[in-house]
Amino acid sequence: MGLNSNRVDHYSGSGHANQGLTSTAPATITVPGETMMSLELHNVCLPPQKTTLQKLRHRLSEVFFPDDPLHGFKNQSRFRKLILALQYFFPIFEWAPNYNLTLLRSDVVSGLTIASLAIPQGISYAKLANLPPIIGLYSSFVPPLIYSVLGSSKHLAVGPVSIASLVMGTMLNEAVPYNKDPVLYLKLAFTATFFAGVFQATLGLLRLGFVIDFLSKATLVGFMAGAAVIVSLQQLKGLLGIVHFTTKMQIIPVLTSVIQHRNEWSWQTIVMGFCFLGFLLATRHIGLRKPKLFWISAAAPLASVILSTLLVTLFRSKLHGIATIGHLEKGLNPPSSNMLYFHGEFLGVAIKTGIITGILSLTEGIAVGRTFASLNDYQVDGNKEMLAIGVMNMAGSCTSCYVTTGSFSRSAVNANAGAKSVVSNIIMASTVLITLLFLMPLFHYTPNLILAAIIITAVIGLMDYQSTIRLWKVDKLDFVACLCSFFGVLFISVPIGLAIAVGVSVFKILLHVTRPNTGVLGNIPGTQIYQNVNRYREARRVPWFVILGVDSPIYFANSTYLQERILRWIREEDELLAANNGPSLKCVIIDMTAVTAIDTSGLGMVKELKKMLEKRSLQLVLANPGGSVMEKLHQSEILESFGLEGVYLSVDEAVADISSAWKA
Repeated sequence: MGLNSNRVDHYSGSGHANQGLTSTAPATITVPGETMMSLELHNVCLPPQKTTLQKLRHRLSEVFFPDDPLHGFKNQSRFRKLILALQYFFPIFEWAPNYNLTLLRSDVVSGLTIASLAIPQGISYAKLANLPPIIGLYSSFVPPLIYSVLGSSKHLAVGPVSIASLVMGTMLNEAVPYNKDPVLYLKLAFTATFFAGVFQATLGLLRLGFVIDFLSKATLVGFMAGAAVIVSLQQLKGLLGIVHFTTKMQIIPVLTSVIQHRNEWSWQTIVMGFCFLGFLLATRHIGLRKPKLFWISAAAPLASVILSTLLVTLFRSKLHGIATIGHLEKGLNPPSSNMLYFHGEFLGVAIKTGIITGILSLTEGIAVGRTFASLNDYQVDGNKEMLAIGVMNMAGSCTSCYVTTGSFSRSAVNANAGAKSVVSNIIMASTVLITLLFLMPLFHYTPNLILAAIIITAVIGLMDYQSTIRLWKVDKLDFVACLCSFFGVLFISVPIGLAIAVGVSVFKILLHVTRPNTGVLGNIPGTQIYQNVNRYREARRVPWFVILGVDSPIYFANSTYLQERILRWIREEDELLAANNGPSLKCVIIDMTAVTAIDTSGLGMVKELKKMLEKRSLQLVLANPGGSVMEKLHQSEILESFGLEGVYLSVDEAVADISSAWKA
């Protein structure tokens, strides 16, 4: 052990908290077939000493404030801090002073464009949520105005969306069907919207945005595709002219209802409905293939509404079999705070519906906002967006609105139309206001079939088969998660499908945590690099050593597995060496580069593993433990049992020093 006598006690006590990596005497190693290499050993330092309060503060700041939102307040006057605070909570104070007529011209064009899409979609999505069509227009007026004050995305177009509408309609209709008690249903819808807003705003205030990350992209792809299929099949009621249709949202009852009610099919409705559906799908295809012609697909829904309404109005004596929207009240959003339902047997349903639709709408809104922010080179603060969407829904629940968020289709049209700021939402809301005040009687003869066609055209884009193919190619487990959520929505129910999606996502996390990757490492000839021997064929095992890499934190959930897996690796290496007449093992090195944390169960596993290996005359060595791991090893006094030869800065230094010690 001649070389090790030159190493200082580099991990005991607290006096070395600030020392650097100190070099010591060179060590040499000779690998069969390679030239002799020499390198210097370095001390493995403890992290700087911190009190428990300092550690807690650092940890909380990393969890809740990774972006350091208060960095701009440093070294500023009180007045400047007040201005910055206003700009932080109300982004309108940030962009309004620099707003000009050039920007306004662009926003007016984009605002009018998305209004032409928002009006028919608002009416359609309200029907999808089993709500009166006028509620969809109310929800396209107040929420965009509030978002324009609080939101930070320049391109997010706010209003009702298909998935949240579908989930709300499904969950509430199971508890209280609208046709049986429409007043109670409305109360539950507004109350669910209120709780969705409270939940969203709370996540934003407490900076808990990571909660929505439990809905992985894979599960969302499957969920939205399944929902899109169900929504499309439900619209067969409008496209075929069926009067008595099932309220269930599973594929088998829906298809059964279509077949059982063949006698209610209306050939007039079918011809007109599928003609307009073909027209809308064609314009959507044109918009996707040629982005410069986006205005064609954007204007198509409103044009279809106008044309179909004219046809039914002019020929209503001959088209009496086509169902229409009927009378819609003129006027602004009536107050609905008195309709919020805070007690009674259905309160739990309202809260559950609000939380689920709140999560879904947040996921869609933030994803859309970040997508267009990255495309246009600016940043969107997810927590501020959650707060804005939450306040928007709370205010909406008091003004006869249901759950709203950023829509991908309308936001894409908004961006393509040249929107420069959230003023485009104000222009859209102003257009909806004019519609509410003066144009509502014009929708009296609008056929229901056109609303069904608009919904199908909108949700068909949620079937992202290309992402599904990529999931199969890249990650089979993600593909399985996608299929589970897809079939869960189709054959069980939308809420259960969403629950399956979340469950599969959590299961995937647990699987990665409880069964982390491990592998045998070998030396890349001519370098000091050690890599997995299965991945790099040129990597060579070092005689007398088995070097193992652990690619995760060591927690109570995986400590037993890791102990068993490490012992299995050692057994397999012994068998491999015996089969090839190689030298017997003398040392086990665990590369802890990827071990970012360790708990008491992990510490116990390391201690137990060391004892087991000592009984087999094997030395256990740790290479490159991280700061927090090193600190816990020191505090648990496990380092004392390792001695000076038990912890090294790198695998290469460990191999070199131990081999040289054996030679000495």
